[in-house]
Amino acid sequence: MSQNKKEKFLIIGPAWVGDMVMAQSLFILLKQNFPDSEITVTAPQWTLPIIERMPQVDDYFVAQFGHGELALARRRSVGKSLRGRGFTSSIVLPNSFKSALVPYFANIPKRIGWRGEWRVPLLTDCRVLDKAKLAKMVERFAALALPAGTDLNEFPPRPQLVVDEANVEKCVADFNLDVSANVVAICPGAEFGDSKQWPAEHFAQLSNELIDQGFEVWLFGSANDHAIATDIETGIADKHRPALKNLSGRTTLAQAIDLLSLAKVCVSNDSGLMHIAAALDLPIVAIFGSTSPDFTPPLADKVTLLASDIECRPCFQRQCPLGHLRCLKEILPSTVATSIAQLL
Repeated sequence: MSQNKKEKFLIIGPAWVGDMVMAQSLFILLKQNFPDSEITVTAPQWTLPIIERMPQVDDYFVAQFGHGELALARRRSVGKSLRGRGFTSSIVLPNSFKSALVPYFANIPKRIGWRGEWRVPLLTDCRVLDKAKLAKMVERFAALALPAGTDLNEFPPRPQLVVDEANVEKCVADFNLDVSANVVAICPGAEFGDSKQWPAEHFAQLSNELIDQGFEVWLFGSANDHAIATDIETGIADKHRPALKNLSGRTTLAQAIDLLSLAKVCVSNDSGLMHIAAALDLPIVAIFGSTSPDFTPPLADKVTLLASDIECRPCFQRQCPLGHLRCLKEILPSTVATSIAQLL
């Protein structure tokens, strides 16, 4: 990619919340290397509140495709509709064949991505990934900002989401929250599956201990996390209930981002909210079950990673294949509480 002319990038963004947060490292590098460039991102609807908090992104549009859906005719139509917008380069972050179709049909001159799923003919710069050299997802995203064959000389810039201060004030009022409290944000859900969820009874025990110490506990999550958040509430002592705020399923993602920014520390499973908390530079205690922090760690200054060393992890399965979930159950609430104290 020449740095002598204005670049106009179309980024095919990832569908997962955490992955979209990590993609900001790529956007930051592109703006550093091409200060006059324009970046347009296309991604699913649910990622837009994240994209809107990234000042590097100049424009975006929603990808109207279902998860796993080829939708060849619609992708061709979308691609053709982009031909007059002057895109000079496209960077395709997902590794699927279908994700490379829109820039191909748009006739974008430079189409960059990692080799995968029979898409070599769709990309003009199809690169072979050295997984040992680029061990982390954020490194793999960021490397696509550089010419093929160029090594990352240092770790990519960390994602940094912008907080909407006006929305913070509105959310505090809407949810009747105490901003003077020392807040521990707890993110107990995980879209991937139960094998990434620390048990509800452990979260409840930790919450009771934290409230005893004078903290308020705010539970964050989507509507899909309502069940585990309810289970946590059930385990809260009556005297502690006023200090527990269950926001799970009650906030939009944009509201969750702004309210998370008020926390002193975050306790989270390996999830999209963990990466959002990291991009807000919160101290984080991150609990890993079936997955590994070697690939997608939270990118914040103060992080404690907790994972069991039992022989069967990481298995990367959505459900525990052995049925015991020891990798999560054996991480005790007292261990997490100690980690919080050390971070603070």
